[in-house]
Amino acid sequence: MEQIELSSLDLRYENCRMKSGGYEKLLIGSIAEQGIRDPLQGVTTPEVRILLDGFKRYRCAKHLGIGIVPYHSLGTDEAVGIIELLRISNAKSLSILEQAALIDELMSEQGMSNGEIAENLEKSKSWVSVRSGMIREMSECVRTNLLSGQFPVYSYMYTLRQFIRINCVPKKEVDEFVSLVSGKHLSIRSIELLAYGFFKGSEAFRQQIRSGNISWGLSRLKESSSHTPACSEGEQSMLKDLEITGKYMQRITCKSKGTRFKTNSFFSQADLLSGGILRQMEPFTQALGVFHDQSGQT
Repeated sequence: MEQIELSSLDLRYENCRMKSGGYEKLLIGSIAEQGIRDPLQGVTTPEVRILLDGFKRYRCAKHLGIGIVPYHSLGTDEAVGIIELLRISNAKSLSILEQAALIDELMSEQGMSNGEIAENLEKSKSWVSVRSGMIREMSECVRTNLLSGQFPVYSYMYTLRQFIRINCVPKKEVDEFVSLVSGKHLSIRSIELLAYGFFKGSEAFRQQIRSGNISWGLSRLKESSSHTPACSEGEQSMLKDLEITGKYMQRITCKSKGTRFKTNSFFSQADLLSGGILRQMEPFTQALGVFHDQSGQT
């Protein structure tokens, strides 16, 4: 690890990493109090240092006026550095979208093949293909909104992709929907409801959403959903449970990355609770997968 000038870093891969305004606000407070504890990482070429990991810390340091930051080099070659970052992605918690964006860079800019990437990462070719295919099917509009944190990756993966694949919704309509709802801080459930209304509803409903009447659209959809005779009381209860589960999964994912947790009392209780949840994850994931497949076939 070495100390380098913040201004010496090349940010060409910033559009391959996700942004999170909420997390960065927490990180700014932590860095202001304790400094940058984990070094930024990149590759050091003869001409420049290219940042690969630590863009949130970079933006926080710049905001705080910090000019010197800790830095760890992953090598002198871009492709080797990206491969190394992907190899340690479990520790670094790279999302599937970030993995896909970096793999796309290896293919398009570094000229690596699917097989070469798979071999270097010790992954299957299908693992690489899934990610390269996902990023290439995105429009620039969708990719920008996902990586900027304006539109939830989960909503794209499990809602919009279904419309694209099953209902053959044109990409330009998907782009329009993403542009209309991005940055509105909507829940995954709300985005799903709006998507069904936008792609399967009336032209009058779409015009309301285009005019910015998203709250009106959601209230109409929720009212219709809660009073539909097609759903029994038990079905309504299950839908509510699924909505609550998705909501709190999002909250825990975001909060668990924070650095404001410090007391031993908190960690001892959190250890017991998180351990209990982890023990339920495998049967929960299997049950939810079967349920999702069943509901998707109807």
